[in-house]
Amino acid sequence: MIMIPRKITKKFLEILSLYPVVTILGPRQSGKTTFARNTLPQYAYANLENPEIRELAQTDPKAFLEAYPAPAIFDEIQRVPELLSWIQVKVDESPLKGQYVLTGSNQILLSESISQSLAGRTSILHLLPLSWEELDLAGYPIDKNTALVKGFLPRVWKDDLPPTRTYLDYFATYVERDVKQIMNIKNHAKFELFLKLLAGRVGQLINLHTLSSDVGVSSVTLAEWISVLEQSFIIFKLQPFYKNIGKRLVKSPKIYFYEPGLVAALLQIESPEQAARDPLMGNIFENLVVVELLKGQKNRDVFGNWSFFRDNSGHEIDVVWERSGKMDAIEIKAGQTWTSEWNKHLDWFSSLFAEPISPWIV
Repeated sequence: MIMIPRKITKKFLEILSLYPVVTILGPRQSGKTTFARNTLPQYAYANLENPEIRELAQTDPKAFLEAYPAPAIFDEIQRVPELLSWIQVKVDESPLKGQYVLTGSNQILLSESISQSLAGRTSILHLLPLSWEELDLAGYPIDKNTALVKGFLPRVWKDDLPPTRTYLDYFATYVERDVKQIMNIKNHAKFELFLKLLAGRVGQLINLHTLSSDVGVSSVTLAEWISVLEQSFIIFKLQPFYKNIGKRLVKSPKIYFYEPGLVAALLQIESPEQAARDPLMGNIFENLVVVELLKGQKNRDVFGNWSFFRDNSGHEIDVVWERSGKMDAIEIKAGQTWTSEWNKHLDWFSSLFAEPISPWIV
């Protein structure tokens, strides 16, 4: 088995030397546990998904912390959020850095507890599934169509698992269970239909009224489902660009999935050849590129704002990245043959600003 080094390692070790607690958030199966344990083999380890370990942490936190003394890794900390108060007490008793590494896959169950108990004591990193760069550096052969089907979950690559079955199992095992933890969804068939419809709309503006009609659920309920899917690292929104440039701009966000392999499985795209012919190729490839851009930022802990530009006259830029007084405009094209048309929107967008814009075609 080829080990796949993670690009976030340098930033993780740097932050570990600065804070008593480091919290790693990200989708389930994105490699958080493997990363933490491989990077810090000397740390004690407790998996709070284990019912016996979880019961000890819930009923006798003092005994739990004695059984797993610092430095320690506590996996899926959202399962016992009340443990964070006890961790606060421990780290306040010692000036040492890097005492605890926490991992979690559900922001709803964690965000309030972290802000109340560990404010100023922890830094939060996001570990997303493998990046194209990481797979390439590890020697795994990868191309566009294969990436769309196989996705980027580490297990799929390390164990050479069948991607469609793996991602459908991933949906049934993790997505539905995590959602059940947070809200009582009575009609699971409609929830699954909703997720499939979202997969068919990657890279498009969200229209809850249309989706409500298609699913047979109120738009208020769909908005709640989207919020839970966001907090569970299944989907994310790309917000529209806004600056006062004298143009009427759209106000609705676009929707993307963190895992392109899940998109393909939900759309029943089972092979690279099928992906190449699929009428949604442009959209699912755009999803892949946007997620790769996001991974690059998270892995290097680079700051900046991501958005897309679209006005009511039909001008559109797929991604705009603003950071440190700079702006990049990015057009995403699934085709392999360049045409001058690809530059048209980039040139027009650049003309709107006095400062130079860096244009990219991906």
